[in-house]
Amino acid sequence: MSTYKQLFRSRGNRMIGGVCAGLGEYAGVDPTIVRLAFVLVGLLGHLPVLGVIYLVLLIVVPEAPLNPQIPPEPAAQPPAEPPLDPGA
Repeated sequence: MSTYKQLFRSRGNRMIGGVCAGLGEYAGVDPTIVRLAFVLVGLLGHLPVLGVIYLVLLIVVPEAPLNPQIPPEPAAQPPAEPPLDPGA
């Protein structure tokens, strides 16, 4: 069974929409580093581009589940067939 990481917007560690915190959690980096990188790139003259990227991520990336300890429901499995009775 393969497990994969999914990108979510943070619910608890957010400044505006939780995008930078979600990216930091996904990449295993402190969210403050991601926020500083956004500000630094914005100050270098790419603010309109970063604004559009942030808005797209805000719309597209879902919020984190309310209780992350509960795994998502598995896909529906067909019911198991009862064992064959050799005496029947």
